[in-house]
Amino acid sequence: MTSNIQIDTERCTAAAVGPENGFSQADLDEIEPRVLAAHDILVRQRRDNDYGFYDLYKDDEAFAGVQRTAGAFLEMRYDNLVILGIGGSALGATALVTALKPPYYNLTSRRVRGGAPRIFVMDNIDPVTFRQMMRLCPPKKTLYNVISKSGETAETITQLLFVVDALEKTVGHDGMKDHIVVTTNPRGEKRSLLHPVADYYGLKEFAVPLNVGGRFSVFSPVGMFPAAILKMDLEGLRDGCKTMDERCSNRDLKSNPAYLRAAIQYIADTRKGKTMSVMMPYADSLRDVADWYRQLWAESLGKQFDLQGHRVCVGQTPIKSLGVTDQHSQVQIYREGPNNKIFNIVEVARFENTLKIPNVLTHLPQLKYLCGKSMNKLMAAELLGTIEALKFSRRPVSRIVLPRVNAHTVAQLMYMLEVETAMAGRLYNVQTFDQPAVQVGKDIAHALMSGDTARLKKLYNSQES
Repeated sequence: MTSNIQIDTERCTAAAVGPENGFSQADLDEIEPRVLAAHDILVRQRRDNDYGFYDLYKDDEAFAGVQRTAGAFLEMRYDNLVILGIGGSALGATALVTALKPPYYNLTSRRVRGGAPRIFVMDNIDPVTFRQMMRLCPPKKTLYNVISKSGETAETITQLLFVVDALEKTVGHDGMKDHIVVTTNPRGEKRSLLHPVADYYGLKEFAVPLNVGGRFSVFSPVGMFPAAILKMDLEGLRDGCKTMDERCSNRDLKSNPAYLRAAIQYIADTRKGKTMSVMMPYADSLRDVADWYRQLWAESLGKQFDLQGHRVCVGQTPIKSLGVTDQHSQVQIYREGPNNKIFNIVEVARFENTLKIPNVLTHLPQLKYLCGKSMNKLMAAELLGTIEALKFSRRPVSRIVLPRVNAHTVAQLMYMLEVETAMAGRLYNVQTFDQPAVQVGKDIAHALMSGDTARLKKLYNSQES
């Protein structure tokens, strides 16, 4: 069995779901020159180091530093690793933990965890959740990784203030360096509010390149330091990125999985009315990859203005779903509601174990079709049943197949989706790597917290004009 993920777009063709819903060869032929032109631009931007996510996996120095620091902290045998971060500072690590660590990881023993700590990702400021985390994770037994490029993310800094207060009371100023790791902007290039905090306590720092946005940062120390602390296969992740990078460097539309998927999603949105993009993994381990993808697609492509400054208001709305679970909560509207979605089904060819269904309750003939089979076979049947049912309803389905779930295949998947997003941004003719609409809400919150009524009025006036 190949170790490479496979892409199957047959079920989103015009032949499968009709010309009004699926793409045709003519559609691909028409868009191919734009893809080739966009490819040349992306290659030039990569060469000029405008956007650095492509080559994060090649940074030997960064990976060596991550491994070295993780090894030193692992010797201290912390019970818990707590990530303080939000959005791109949290979703990538969460996706990797869910994909590559066993289910209910935090409930397993230290021996089963291989000596690694439990993991808690604090990606919100719900006071009930945060207080409970602080109760479950005694500061003396916890390593905190605070992640914010600017160091000005209000939610993350608020979390840090609680942690600093707790550590000051337990380990004191001098012990702080053994409990907090900072991941932020590089020194000397763009000041971060976390730099003076690190200086004051002598904290270990990791730098995120300035040309790497948060939602594209999973293969930087943002995702790789937590991965190292949890003893994930970092070399497998790097090799998966390399494998997919080689495939995604191909100019040929049909041979490049990221470009092909970007073109199909763009055609589906702009020509077939598929304004929503559903990602539906058929594996619990990949459910948070769908959550990570949701931010990647939404923040990158949902833009009011194009690159020439024209008001366009474009972008598909990404939706996360989970098979088989959401067959019982979402498929009704997916099949009989508005035909405005393209479905990205993520499959696993081979699970880590086979679970045979017990041959019991044999006196009930209605259960005969299940007894003696396997849960794996049922999952495969449910998956095929869903994509066939979607086809019957003329709903386009793109399939992504992982031979197994491991570091190599998960890295391929995430790297492909990053390159796909970059290409889609060029097709939409928008700035893929900013998120201007997010800032306004942050500015209003800042003004409310500081009581700055003049600034608040100015913000409202600027939005209403």
